[in-house]
Amino acid sequence: QESDVRENLCITEMQKAEEIFALCEKAEKTAFYVLGESVLLSCGQENYYIPAQGFLTFAYLQGKLQELFEACKKEGHLLLTFDVKKFYGLFTMERADVSCFFDTKLAAYLLNPLKSEYTLEDIAQEYRNVMLMDYKQQFGKKSVAESMETEEEMFTQYAGGLIQTIYDCYEKLADALSQTAMKELYDEIEMPLTYVLYAMEKEGVIVQKEELKHYGGQLAERIAVVEQRIYDTFGEKFNINSPKQLGVILFEKMQLKGGKKTKTGYSTAADILEKLAPDYPVVNDILEYRGLTKLKSTYADGLADCIAEDGRIHTSFNQMITATGRISSNQTITATGRISSTEPNLQNIPVRMELGRLIRKVFIPAEDCIFLDADYSQIELRILAHMSEDEELIEAYRMSEDIHRITASKVFHTPFEEVTDLQRRNAKAVNFGIVYGISSFGLSQDLSISKKEAAQYIEQYFETYPKVKEFIDKLVADAKNKGYTETMFGRRRPIPELSSSNFMQRSFGERVAMNAPIQ
Repeated sequence: QESDVRENLCITEMQKAEEIFALCEKAEKTAFYVLGESVLLSCGQENYYIPAQGFLTFAYLQGKLQELFEACKKEGHLLLTFDVKKFYGLFTMERADVSCFFDTKLAAYLLNPLKSEYTLEDIAQEYRNVMLMDYKQQFGKKSVAESMETEEEMFTQYAGGLIQTIYDCYEKLADALSQTAMKELYDEIEMPLTYVLYAMEKEGVIVQKEELKHYGGQLAERIAVVEQRIYDTFGEKFNINSPKQLGVILFEKMQLKGGKKTKTGYSTAADILEKLAPDYPVVNDILEYRGLTKLKSTYADGLADCIAEDGRIHTSFNQMITATGRISSNQTITATGRISSTEPNLQNIPVRMELGRLIRKVFIPAEDCIFLDADYSQIELRILAHMSEDEELIEAYRMSEDIHRITASKVFHTPFEEVTDLQRRNAKAVNFGIVYGISSFGLSQDLSISKKEAAQYIEQYFETYPKVKEFIDKLVADAKNKGYTETMFGRRRPIPELSSSNFMQRSFGERVAMNAPIQ
């Protein structure tokens, strides 16, 4: 009898799930989200929370999601969600199928790329004027499964708030994208890119585990040698990784000049040690020790922990890149539309140290495949030539010669064949400096020349390429007028610094206005 009751209950639950999915298949738009092994749905009338339990398995729910997706694709209906890339693996689909989805997180990012992170709670507050408690505030460190079981009523309310936000915010976000002329950017660049990044993450990259272990052993041996040499030089053992202990040794015991004392002790930052290194070999050893220990912890040990059962590392590629310079769980670095890599970061594998370069050898291509390395030559300058429509700069590129030597020839009025290496180096600094809004002071620092000479170089550059000057000035003027700068494809980058009363902030804003459209 108990078995019959459980079976009848299961049939009832499956019937309810079937009815809910059937209702959503007919709707022009349906919001969906997956929490643990629970599916949240809303098609405007009510919010539905379907937990996977008993005979109602997650595999069954995934199959129903696939049917919903197929129905939406056939009828031209929309599936609304948040952070769509993490759900592509639930569906059997192709890249072109992304047109079925609308990602509220991606839309919110495009509309305001300056935020440090993008959460459903933030979107609810900004676009619904509703305050949602985040998961940790309500459930602490409990897993989704634990919260479902022990806090069922609260969890159901939490889930309802999330799915309601995804559904309700669609209209406002879609309208805002159209009003800011970023709908095409969203549809034709950003959404297709989500699937490309998903496919890259799914593919991963093969790592030779034993080679990585051997590499870690090499590092450990080298660290031990350098560590002992440092101890021998100072005549005592101490914690080299402790800035406080190291500061005392360097600036009190050894009495080295150039120490900067802070509230917590002497600063042993890299820039301070690098100034001391030429005169004190032991400081070079300390810098090498730091570099080696970082290689071991970040790469040799860190990457080993990231290798999946298939022998590959599956990093996360993030297109939602913020302007904070900080990396949160899946956010990063600038507001220019670049891509970042996290968990682990595979975009800054070191190359400067020989032992750093060796780490690259543990990554290998799949069978019958190769690694291909491709790069544009002076991509920023080529884009500058295109966007400014400066005939001289365009012609310089069409000559298919060394662009820096051509610029030096034009700026310094020297025959191309007679341009010196110094003139080329100076021209290169100006070429790339212009893209980043470099000042005469900044250029003088880079080239170790006077500020007056640097100003003359910049002036001569603009005389040589007059439309570049017009283009850059217009970028700044337009940004001051609109409060933002934009790219050829309509990506906006707000620049609040331009209205600051602080000169340094305004100057930074002007450099951003010049650089962001090109970056």
